[in-house]
Amino acid sequence: MFLREVQLWNWPSHTDTYPFNLPAFQGLSRISFRTAVTFFVGENGSGKSTLLEAIAKEAGFNPEGGNRNHIFSTADSESSLHHYIRLSWMPKVTSGFFLRAESFFNFSSYIDTLAKDDMSDNVYAAYGGKSLHQQSHGESFLSLFTHHFQGRRRALYLLDEPEAALSPARQLALLRILWDHEQAGQSQFIIATHSPILLGYPHATILSFDQAPLAPIRYEDTDHFIITKQFLTHRDRILRELFKENQD
Repeated sequence: MFLREVQLWNWPSHTDTYPFNLPAFQGLSRISFRTAVTFFVGENGSGKSTLLEAIAKEAGFNPEGGNRNHIFSTADSESSLHHYIRLSWMPKVTSGFFLRAESFFNFSSYIDTLAKDDMSDNVYAAYGGKSLHQQSHGESFLSLFTHHFQGRRRALYLLDEPEAALSPARQLALLRILWDHEQAGQSQFIIATHSPILLGYPHATILSFDQAPLAPIRYEDTDHFIITKQFLTHRDRILRELFKENQD
């Protein structure tokens, strides 16, 4: 692990505003990372993507997606949380990437602009050799993971809901990519996800943002595992209950 800890400091007194009022952050002073792969899990609005964005911003990555060298902006929408955290490194790394599924279209357009200005296909080498817009959503994500995430030097990768464009089979392919990187010992991943497939990655730390404050949780205790298992095991019964007309 290169990013060892996120410290929450100089927390504002007006904790009635987002994201400082989120239960996951109450009474929390630091978040430690002890494994090469860490997952953020929780309901929508629980703060996992907001914290991931703040880490990316403080690490010097583009908050809309990309790395330190990707300079573009389509909307100034990031929260102020990055002003209230400090990153503890050992050693500090400057390489890596921040993937935001919701703004990946804008990132892809930015890469096309770079390629046009470069007047060559060299820019596309890190993305499968062609425009990300010329690939399906899932293909473009895997092209990024396969070609850009080379694992040749120490790097921090921050992924915000990467499963958004990935079929179950391609989520398994991403698990293999994570494994290959971990074996090389050059990469650290922090991933916000709703995917029970990705959460099943062996020996990863899962931090639940549904707890106050956020805390580690076992894979089998996550709602994502429990609900998915119940649905697959008792689909007919659950659907009957779900679609049952109100008897009142």
